[in-house]
Amino acid sequence: MRCAVLGSPVAHSLSPVMHRAAYLELGVDWDYDAIEVREDELASFLDGLDDTWRGLSVTAPLKRRLVGLLDDVSEDAELLGVANTVLLGDERIGHNTDVPGGLNALREAGIHDVVSARILGGGATAASMALTLSRLGARRLEIAVRDPARALEVVEVAHRCGMAVEVTSLTDHDHGAVDVLVSTIPAAVVDPYQAHRADAVFDVVYDPWPTALASEAESRGIPVVNGLDLLAHQAALQVHLMTGGTVRPSLLRGAAALELAAR
Repeated sequence: MRCAVLGSPVAHSLSPVMHRAAYLELGVDWDYDAIEVREDELASFLDGLDDTWRGLSVTAPLKRRLVGLLDDVSEDAELLGVANTVLLGDERIGHNTDVPGGLNALREAGIHDVVSARILGGGATAASMALTLSRLGARRLEIAVRDPARALEVVEVAHRCGMAVEVTSLTDHDHGAVDVLVSTIPAAVVDPYQAHRADAVFDVVYDPWPTALASEAESRGIPVVNGLDLLAHQAALQVHLMTGGTVRPSLLRGAAALELAAR
């Protein structure tokens, strides 16, 4: 069977080393590659797949375009309008493993109950994290962005999840305390002292690591989750969907970390 990650650019993706490590662990003789596919090529690529193909991981900029090319999608993929996983067979079924992957990564760090949260950034990742936080019980969400218009997507998702939402500026310095702070923006533009106003930090960056935000949190004994944790947990879910087998996220995280160290 064949699987792959699609995107543009995609050469940097850690998905191949994680999925190949999973196949080795499970003893399945499958192939997993990284394939460069642009948005205008996605439909024809999907139409050209034969019955040797089992699944696809999908990264930027294809996640939104993908949804309209599928026969069915999971509840999370439908709510967000974003799919990052496709199961191939008689039908094309889309899933979003970023949401449960983020949920499992937070739980692994001991974060189980959330009431209030702050998300830095307003893109697709921020929207996924809003849904993730709602699954942990978050009822109040602050979205800090440079341009309020960029927060509209996240606001809509949060409202659909029943959360009270406030949009603020990234340059504000009087943010209140929250249970979880999530950063979805480049590390260089994050004020590391944001960590002082949170009980836990989730920084979706994984390279270079640690970020200044993560270092500040760790110096204060605050639990930190990073992008590699998210990647490993969502990849473990993809492996299960595609193969039916179960692998430890720590195995995939280790394979990805070795790959990063070798680059």
